Amino acid sequence: MFNEEYVAMEKDLKVRSKAFAHRCVKLAISLPKTKLGSHIEGQLIRSATSVAANYRAACIGQSKKSFIAKLSIAIEEVDESNFWIEFLIDENLLEKEKCESLLMESAELTSIFIASRITAEKNMNR
Repeated sequence: MFNEEYVAMEKDLKVRSKAFAHRCVKLAISLPKTKLGSHIEGQLIRSATSVAANYRAACIGQSKKSFIAKLSIAIEEVDESNFWIEFLIDENLLEKEKCESLLMESAELTSIFIASRITAEKNMNR
């Protein structure tokens, strides 16, 4: 039973992190084609797609240490994505209302990934 729940959660997080990446890409390419807009576009696309890629890599990790390392990168990248979304709002490139659901999703993914890392670290030290 536990293994089935873990597999389902892993699949859900792969889908969620990939959907997050797609949504961030769509948001990024809608930014104004100014020097700042183009800079944030590239940074947001890079960090958001890295979240999904590193979570997938964590899931096929060769060891618990590898899992933790890749998950840590996913945490850093989702936090960076959150930064760029907040920054583009601060710079008035988009209205906050258009970004709120992505900010909520990045916060949820961060919390889930951190909880998973804490659990993995505890299990590794047993």
